[in-house]
Amino acid sequence: MTASLTPENLALPSPSDLQIKDILATLPRECFQKDRRKAWSMVVASIAMVGLGYWAIAASPWFLLPIAWIFTGTALTGFFVIGHDCGHRSFAKRKWVNDWVGHLFMAPLIYPFHCWRLLHDKHHNHTNKMDVDNAWQPFRTEFYESMNAGQQVGYRLMRGYFWWIGSILHWALIHFKLENYNPRDHQKVKVSIGVVVAFAAIAFPTLILTTGVWGFVKFWLMPWLVYHFWMSTFTIVHHTLPDIQFREPEDWNAAEAQLFGTVHCEYPGWVEFLCHHINVHIPHHLSTAIPSYNLRLAHESLQKTWGSQLQEHRFSWKLMRQIAELCHLYHPEYAYQSFKDYDQSKVMR
Repeated sequence: MTASLTPENLALPSPSDLQIKDILATLPRECFQKDRRKAWSMVVASIAMVGLGYWAIAASPWFLLPIAWIFTGTALTGFFVIGHDCGHRSFAKRKWVNDWVGHLFMAPLIYPFHCWRLLHDKHHNHTNKMDVDNAWQPFRTEFYESMNAGQQVGYRLMRGYFWWIGSILHWALIHFKLENYNPRDHQKVKVSIGVVVAFAAIAFPTLILTTGVWGFVKFWLMPWLVYHFWMSTFTIVHHTLPDIQFREPEDWNAAEAQLFGTVHCEYPGWVEFLCHHINVHIPHHLSTAIPSYNLRLAHESLQKTWGSQLQEHRFSWKLMRQIAELCHLYHPEYAYQSFKDYDQSKVMR
């Protein structure tokens, strides 16, 4: 095993001068190595867990269905994580393998692979950069005030206790529009949209014809909603806390955003297992080349180097309440302005 570099044997720049290459130099080389056995073990584990989930849905009495839905939806989130590794080309060495596996595992989620991949790359390149990042960016007060009443209500819900609808809105409103992509990528986008449309056109009618509308709700819709609950929760926690600042483009620093503006959150062990530890998120933002099965190794190295400077939390209702009640509108000095403070400031104008 290659020993990682630490502050004792590597002179690191101050945070203001820090570059991502400096941080990556502290990580063990093993973090970046693809392991075919581990990658395909993820595939086998996810297929087995999703299969177990659907068996549970089919076998459970009505009062146990919510438990079966939660388990199956969480296991389906593991499907997305496999597609996520494929999108970052960290699953397999061959591009065509990443593309095929990515499409296959995202198709049941009706998530167009290349559409997600291309937009997600923008998030990684501009994490926490105002007006550029496309993941849970807080609205400026000026933009919020320009919205109509219905849009303002929708935004308040999504940034509050209805955060769990955020992923569904992101999926529906952004990923299927050709104008959101560079013309050179339109062919790939069309292929990915075609894959999910074909899957839905075959799977949904078949499910309804064989099990009825309730079967469609029971076997697909409810697990899918659980999957989106986790997607919304994971992604909002990844970069949203009262002290995590989105920066103006001229003040933005990539290393600061990726290392100190990204949150490591520990979820219950069964969630971590089913979702392949995707919430070990800081090293993933430092380098998307790190496969998900190596994220914990990379994070342990970061802990030795950066310690308490990292944003590390445990999933809890207290954490989600803090985000839902405080992290609403962009504030250039205090990171966020809550709707409560905003409403009070309007009264005093």
